[in-house]
Amino acid sequence: MPLHKEHIRFMPHNSLINIDVVYASSSKDYKIVSLQLPVGSTIEQAILESGLLTHYPEIDLAQNQVGIFGTIKTLQAILQAGDQVEIYRPLSQSAMTARELRARAQKKQQLMQRQKASHHE
Repeated sequence: MPLHKEHIRFMPHNSLINIDVVYASSSKDYKIVSLQLPVGSTIEQAILESGLLTHYPEIDLAQNQVGIFGTIKTLQAILQAGDQVEIYRPLSQSAMTARELRARAQKKQQLMQRQKASHHE
């Protein structure tokens, strides 16, 4: 349920919480949206209210994981005052594949350095 400014005016001040919703696109562009939402709001409600789904059409809540301060959560998780909701981009490769590629690159670099050193002797 989106919360519009006219709804906020009639709610007691202490029944609102301040939160941030953050998304970093693959182009190193990021956006932080600060919101006031009713106590009991969910991550999904915050994301919908933030407008980030319109600004970044690549976000798919069925695919992208979400979290609060780096901890993976469900869309139905209840927010607390001061929470930072984060929308995570899908990994371009698994962590294991990334480690294997780094290890191969490091071995290749070490081999090239040894070859250079043996040519200079």
